[in-house]
Amino acid sequence: MSIIWTIIVAALAGFVAKIILPDRHEPKGLIMMILAGILGGLLFTWLGQTLGFYTMGEVAGFIGTVIGAILVSIIASKIFKRG
Repeated sequence: MSIIWTIIVAALAGFVAKIILPDRHEPKGLIMMILAGILGGLLFTWLGQTLGFYTMGEVAGFIGTVIGAILVSIIASKIFKRG
């Protein structure tokens, strides 16, 4: 059940990132939204643990996952030169 919950939260975070970001940076399609959310959660969890916001074993919450999804989408758009 944890994997399904992670995918649902990642999809919601990717959707919020899609709404916030301008068209050239937004994740395209459902799979890309889910991937942006999952990678964003991992990125923000790692960043938060590195900077001392989270202890080891703690994970980013929904807002952190959305911020991470935004960062992942911007980085991906720069690497793949979309738009």
